Amino acid sequence: MARVQARTESALERFLPSAAIAPQRLHEAMRYAVLGGGKRARPLLAFAAGELAGADPARLDVAACAVECIHAYSLVHDDLPCMDDDVLRRGKPTCHVEFDEATALLVGDSLQALAFQLIADHRLSEDPATQLEMVKILAAASGSRGMAGGQATDLASVGQTLTLQELEHMHIHKTGALIRASVGLGARCGHGLAPEQLTRLDHYAKCVGLAFQVVDDALDQEASTATLGKTAGKDAANNKPTYVSLLGLTRAKALAEELRQDAHEALAGLSGAGRRLGELADFIVLRKF
Repeated sequence: MARVQARTESALERFLPSAAIAPQRLHEAMRYAVLGGGKRARPLLAFAAGELAGADPARLDVAACAVECIHAYSLVHDDLPCMDDDVLRRGKPTCHVEFDEATALLVGDSLQALAFQLIADHRLSEDPATQLEMVKILAAASGSRGMAGGQATDLASVGQTLTLQELEHMHIHKTGALIRASVGLGARCGHGLAPEQLTRLDHYAKCVGLAFQVVDDALDQEASTATLGKTAGKDAANNKPTYVSLLGLTRAKALAEELRQDAHEALAGLSGAGRRLGELADFIVLRKF
């Protein structure tokens, strides 16, 4: 993990525009929002899937950074006063607090554009059709049928009581879509996995994406602001539906464990080659931050 995290940080340093280039303030804010924080869970998943497919690490750098740019943009926008209105992210002031709201909005816009520029600028597959599919995967995961749509549902659900099925539908999009894209892009940077293997990987990623959110909801109640690096208890304070508010803490933790087991079962048909992905499923469910 430390090796991939350090590699991703270095690649992001290279791919992000220098703060010395105009418009300097925007580029400084982009770097502030992306560098020096986070678990880099999505790059870790992209590298693990790529390792399974025998991918060139240089190609995985690009895929991992593209996904991380989308993720960072979503955090910047989520923290805005018109969204979740938060002041702390990754242990430091949120982008709009450190800079201003207009700059934060442009940071998100610019990071989203940069993600697709990276995929367009670099060869990630020998097959042009596969690379075009990667663009489609990332776009679908980011838009109204993916992450942005999940956030819209989340905002509309404040003060509502959702069923478990409705909550899962929301988080399959809001959190899970980009995690599935991370695995999908990493796998496609390698040597043509069979359709059945890609299906197994996608099911694994679906389980991990949901488990990630369940654990986040539990940590929001149990962990401190200092541990999380963001404001603890914010979901409860904002009357948002969560797995903990719906199921209670004990049942939510049990659900996360069920999803972890499902993720491992999805990898079982890959002849042990998915060991890294299995370890990441364990890390995501058993983490304390």
